[in-house]
Amino acid sequence: MTGAPGEPYGGFDYARQAMMRPFALVLATVFAGACAQPSPEPPADLVLTGGVIRTFDTARTRAEAVAIRQGRIIAVGTDASVRPFIGPATRTVDLAGRLVLPAFHDVHVHPMSAGVELGQCNLNDLASAAATLDAIRQCAASNAGKPWLIGGGWLLTTFPPGQPRRQDLDGITGSVPAVFSSSDGHTVWVNSAALTAAGITRATLDPPAGRIERDARGEPTGLLREAATDLVTRVVPATTTDEYQAGLVRALARLNAVGIVSFEEASAREPMVAAYRAVAREGRLTARAHLSLYADPALDASQVDRFVATRTSVREPGLSATAVKIFVDGVIEAGTAAVLDPYIPLAGDAGVRPHGLPNFSDEALTALVTRLDREGFQTHMHAIGDAGVRQGLDAIAAAARVNGPRDRRPHIAHIQLIHPADVPRFTSIGVVANMQPLWASRDRFITELTEPRLGPERSRWLYPFRALQQAGARLAGGSDWSVSSVNPLDAIEVAVTRKDVGAPDDAPAWLPEHRLDLDTAVAAYTNGGAFVSFEDDSGSLAAGKLGDLVVLDRNIFERPAREIHEARVLWTLLEGREVYRADNFRP
Repeated sequence: MTGAPGEPYGGFDYARQAMMRPFALVLATVFAGACAQPSPEPPADLVLTGGVIRTFDTARTRAEAVAIRQGRIIAVGTDASVRPFIGPATRTVDLAGRLVLPAFHDVHVHPMSAGVELGQCNLNDLASAAATLDAIRQCAASNAGKPWLIGGGWLLTTFPPGQPRRQDLDGITGSVPAVFSSSDGHTVWVNSAALTAAGITRATLDPPAGRIERDARGEPTGLLREAATDLVTRVVPATTTDEYQAGLVRALARLNAVGIVSFEEASAREPMVAAYRAVAREGRLTARAHLSLYADPALDASQVDRFVATRTSVREPGLSATAVKIFVDGVIEAGTAAVLDPYIPLAGDAGVRPHGLPNFSDEALTALVTRLDREGFQTHMHAIGDAGVRQGLDAIAAAARVNGPRDRRPHIAHIQLIHPADVPRFTSIGVVANMQPLWASRDRFITELTEPRLGPERSRWLYPFRALQQAGARLAGGSDWSVSSVNPLDAIEVAVTRKDVGAPDDAPAWLPEHRLDLDTAVAAYTNGGAFVSFEDDSGSLAAGKLGDLVVLDRNIFERPAREIHEARVLWTLLEGREVYRADNFRP
């Protein structure tokens, strides 16, 4: 294997693998079920024995050994059944009873921007206003002399009720413009110098799909919501190509370390596409990347012409640009998600509109989705409020009626609040429920900002994963990193417990009727994710499938659910090649 322990594999040859796949498929067909046959020619490159293997195939087969040749699985079964595939050059690894799963897929993540953020003023995971301001103070000191101070990741809940002020920053940053995006990416917090640089005053009007928060005198407070964030981000120095590439490489190492080998980039703009292509050409793309191109709500369906050109230009192995990301609405916590019934007003809600801030009219969204669908694009939507989810379902259904049947695999991400009448429509229309289970616990976002805006009756339909499953919907899992943890095991635990990560057994579950069983939760991050990405040769462990797998340090199926997050990935294989190995693992 290549690469030092704990380091990502740096030179994965997708081109060679792509050329060998047809040949490998033929061999897989010939040798599948050849357990009792004489030694095949050629032998496997890698054989893993002595494991606890959960294949997540349709029969939920369990095994103890797997053989891989030229990036594909050629046998799964007992130790004895794979022995004929061992030749003189075969590498054999004894797993000593460790758990093997299909490698994980993340179908809604922002790795490039998350990686860039790691190199800026990183405010992620800070649990108090004091800690956040202290981190900004340190960033200001270490970035002295730079024209702007840029960062992100702060939590709305650290400044109840999600309302930090420019004055909080002014004493720290002085005359240097400072811009910090919130962890959910739907709010930007700026200082007075940044407002001045952007020309934002009390006379500045709110954009149609955005809001400038204002104090009692009408002065901007330093918070910009949704489309209003563009008022300041357009004057911030642009992220350079080198910064984007460095951010992606940082992010790939983090993804591989938690077992992710394939992902959907949830909002790719043109400079990001260029950086992805450069990293892929240099052989540094250690996961298959599917880019969802950003659709600008301010533009009409004519922007699809640009998407077609971009899709055509992306030809690098391991990279695709066949989906388009549509932000249907905002977020409930800021009162910008589109809701069917009016929000319950909270303190500081002077600018919140009763039904939120939908980014499209019904007609405009349907026109965009229909045109995308006609051009063969996959639809990847952000929809959080029940009105936003319904609007997205309506648009997808309308496009299918106009354009006729085809293999679409549209998915709607976040689906925080769903009207019960719309739950079965995911199945009837064929829309994948792209869920972020880590958010489905009684945390401060829920108790302080979400439930108070919705009231108890509507809140019963927050993250209704179990209802979706029972209705026959296909589930897939994503992290939305850097909004929240990128580790699938964290999210899988919360999907099963509906409690905060690591919560004790006696802690009450939040809406326990929406809990998922462990098999279903893991399947969402394996074959569910593979389905969304049109990777029908991944997501499970069977002869003919890609050699995408992870080895964990413990069997999460034999431990209490509250301990799932404690499991660690020891080894990640992408198409049979190592892309991550933990320091304490010596295969």
